[in-house]
Amino acid sequence: MNAPLVPVLLMMACASTAWPYQEIEVRDGGTLTGTVRMAEGKPIPKGFNLITFPDPVYCGRISTGTGWRILDEFSVSADRGLADTVVFLIDATKGKPFTFVPPTIEARDCRFLPFVSIVKDRAEVRVVNMDPVFHDIQAYETSALGPRVIFNTPLPMNPMHQRDVGSDTHEHLAGQPMIEIVKMTKNRRFFRMQCGFHAYMESWGFAVNNPYYMVTDSEGRYVIADVPVGEYTLMAWHPGVGTTLKKNVSVSAKQTLQVDFTFESPKGRRSVHEITENPHFGLEALGKTVEIVPTLELQTP
Repeated sequence: MNAPLVPVLLMMACASTAWPYQEIEVRDGGTLTGTVRMAEGKPIPKGFNLITFPDPVYCGRISTGTGWRILDEFSVSADRGLADTVVFLIDATKGKPFTFVPPTIEARDCRFLPFVSIVKDRAEVRVVNMDPVFHDIQAYETSALGPRVIFNTPLPMNPMHQRDVGSDTHEHLAGQPMIEIVKMTKNRRFFRMQCGFHAYMESWGFAVNNPYYMVTDSEGRYVIADVPVGEYTLMAWHPGVGTTLKKNVSVSAKQTLQVDFTFESPKGRRSVHEITENPHFGLEALGKTVEIVPTLELQTP
């Protein structure tokens, strides 16, 4: 998908029958636990040249120091644990109460946080601008048939922000939250959000229809408790990999069942531009003296 997308939300692409969920009292339920890992090899990060987008100086506070901004989608621990992976029982039709709190996504330092969120069809999602620059939210659901726009709207900036904020005096002031309703096409689960001004601002979401899910922590770990006795399909999904893994599980009373997943590391180029010292994409191409200093984070390819 090459169209400008929006940074912080979800997209649905996993076809499964949508059954209504029934809340029941779960007695002697089981627990699913495990770790999601990535096989050896570090994926090539997506690179974006700052001079091709607005606000290169401010957004360059997180950059390589040579004019490039990196979207590093994979947070991998020393033990290869993969963070930001959704683990979900896709066919749980009854169980513990399904209390859903709509997610809030922040545009902060020209990135959407968190990178992966959990959403629910026909429920709210809130996006708030914490930066002193303008952002534009473009949200898509995705599938093999291509993207469909869910919403596209400017993200208000707090009017009290100073436009000349420097690295020593920078503040994050919340703008008016943008509240949208997620309306997914039937059987889609994956949602992608991107900024129309800054393409390196990207966020993903996963739509759930039951409470048996978790997003893995920094070590790639997850725990899903109070699962009724039964046979299920457990799925793992990470937006950077572009595929899902599934395992059949049998949950017994009071059982703790360990189920691990391993994703293969994506290979080859993953963005339009490779991060190289190309004079056509140097700061001098702007026709004026510009200093882009990574005061917040110095990124390395």
